[in-house]
Amino acid sequence: MSRVERAEAREERAARQAEIDRQQAQAEKAARPKKKKKKRGCGCLVLLILILALLVGAGGYYTLGLMPVDSGSEDKVVVEIPNGSGASAIVDILDEAGLVKNKTCAKINSRIGGYNNLQANTYVFSPSMSFTEIMKVINTGDFEYISKESVEVKDGARLQQVAEAMAEQLPFTADEILARWSDKQYLNELIERYWFLTDEILDKDVMYPLEGYLYADTYFVTTDNSTIEGFTEMCLDRMDEELSERRPAIDASGFTVHQLLTLTSIVTKEATADDQAGVAGVFMNRLDQGMSLGSDVTVCYIFQEDRVDLKVSQLESTNPYNTRKYAGLPPGPICQVVGDAIDATLNYEKHDYLFFIADEQGIVRYSTDEAGHESNIDEHGLVQDEDAEG
Repeated sequence: MSRVERAEAREERAARQAEIDRQQAQAEKAARPKKKKKKRGCGCLVLLILILALLVGAGGYYTLGLMPVDSGSEDKVVVEIPNGSGASAIVDILDEAGLVKNKTCAKINSRIGGYNNLQANTYVFSPSMSFTEIMKVINTGDFEYISKESVEVKDGARLQQVAEAMAEQLPFTADEILARWSDKQYLNELIERYWFLTDEILDKDVMYPLEGYLYADTYFVTTDNSTIEGFTEMCLDRMDEELSERRPAIDASGFTVHQLLTLTSIVTKEATADDQAGVAGVFMNRLDQGMSLGSDVTVCYIFQEDRVDLKVSQLESTNPYNTRKYAGLPPGPICQVVGDAIDATLNYEKHDYLFFIADEQGIVRYSTDEAGHESNIDEHGLVQDEDAEG
């Protein structure tokens, strides 16, 4: 074999060996286990499932939190929603009344529920109602759920009449109510609590210490005010509101609150709203001149009556409330009053009149002297006793 042939033989063997090596390498590679590729989408799917689960759970928790406290309850719960109460404050009130299953959920719903017309009132709810049902009632002022138990303290009503009205709704007799209103220990507690109540109401000549102080309004009876004390203090709280906003004017008037309410009560009994400022002006003129007020309504109060045909013996009563007989103001108010009458008394009309009468049409006729007063009586066909100014 020549050199050339031997070289070609070596090259051929090398080529065969290279092919064998290549095939072995491929075989080894094929025999090795393949590495698994990571699936990126799998982790995202798990995360999404977790998020959805959390949302469903939170939604269920939220929905459950708004459900009734006791779906099978037949109890009635009276709830008072005060004026100016916002949604969050109402949640607190309902929660305190035991009508909220989950306060956190209720707070959230109160923000997102669209309750933009919330109406103050006294409502009767049940623990069987859901939070959203209750809020919809308050938002619409649904009459079906408004408490129908109320006591009207009428403008011009005597305290005895207020006690009778209270007795119709509260589990107390009028006599029990009046007795509580005369209890000195209780009265002293009220004097300590309310700035406008003073020892003037304890004067021995005052017939009913709280006369004139129970603001004339309609009050709804709730579990919080179904006692004599609770109802009384609700009325006094209303009077506090009315008097407090007028306090600067009261201080400037020269009257104590007791004196102001006394005069206002007489004006209330003597005149309709349109004429109260004019009639108050007459009484102010008579007070300034040291004259008696000459008001028959104060005599009526002595006998706890509402009449115009007083007897001579009644007009001659020596009771200090008789302003036909005694000059100045009587010992205390003779009825309950409202803010407009207080304003009419504080802002009385300034004139020179000392007398007035109301004709059969209710028109008030004023005069500056007794002769003019008698002329008004004759002209308008009214028969009055001597000195009848009111």
